[in-house]
Amino acid sequence: MATAYSREDRLHRLRLIRSENIGPITFHQLLARFGSAERALAAIPDLAKQGGRGKALKLASLASVTAEIDRVAALGGRLLFHGEPDYPPLLAQCDDAPPALCVKGDVPLLRRPCIALVGARNASLNGQKLAEHIAQTLTEAGICVISGLARGIDGAAHRGGLTGGATGAVIAGGIDIVYPPEHEALQADIATRGILIAEMPPGTQPQARHFPRRNRVIAGIALATVVIEAAEGSGSLISAQLAADYGREVMAVPGSPLDPRAKGSNKLLKTGATLVEDAGDILSALPLLGGQLAEPQPDLFRAPPPPDPEAAELARAPAYSV
Repeated sequence: MATAYSREDRLHRLRLIRSENIGPITFHQLLARFGSAERALAAIPDLAKQGGRGKALKLASLASVTAEIDRVAALGGRLLFHGEPDYPPLLAQCDDAPPALCVKGDVPLLRRPCIALVGARNASLNGQKLAEHIAQTLTEAGICVISGLARGIDGAAHRGGLTGGATGAVIAGGIDIVYPPEHEALQADIATRGILIAEMPPGTQPQARHFPRRNRVIAGIALATVVIEAAEGSGSLISAQLAADYGREVMAVPGSPLDPRAKGSNKLLKTGATLVEDAGDILSALPLLGGQLAEPQPDLFRAPPPPDPEAAELARAPAYSV
């Protein structure tokens, strides 16, 4: 049963996940083994020695995580910890669920049924119009639309979702960092009328490695992931594969075989994704899902995983500025 943690336990949990070489899966394994983050922190030095590590692991300090909590509060946000009542319920079921999320905005939105809408950054005007219309219709039906605040389809999905005040943006950096820069006003609007979600602490500049992590949060929060325009090398296909890995529904909008932006989404349809032409197709599938998740299908859409173009763009950039 979900429960609110004490301030001390929250500090220990944040110290554990911010410590060197401790990722989400290791975090959950340590908690299962030792019963609490405090005991896990105490055991790490011996575990490192037993593993043959010559240099001690660097544990996050109490001062650093206290400063992070204070910074989140100063930004008008809050931290949601895995196992607490407000933590996204479907994301909590994932083995690699983030131990802590930094959020800003309307937290109860995360208790609604969530649908992810993702797609091409260089989307067509028709694709963006469709994404916006689908998102608006879904929010009017009580759905929270989740996306990644990228250019193109993501931005259109958020704009449509804001019409009903029910959209969540999962970002790769900290909640105080804007990326892409042209979405500054949109990000601020989502933080006020929707919900902004970040796994990384405030002040974190988005790096190439952060985007696949962001994609898994998008896929993990949602009952279904809908792809609208995706080239064969699109990061949206990573989100689709992650959704399949989690046993979630994968849907796609068909496109012209002459349009390279439709190659990835059409391939999803060939390999088992549900065909979507409008919001009604998505809504009609929800009663069938009934909150029940299918068996994970780890190889349903896997090629090998394509590189995320958004991450590649940052990797090539000589510097980052907002």
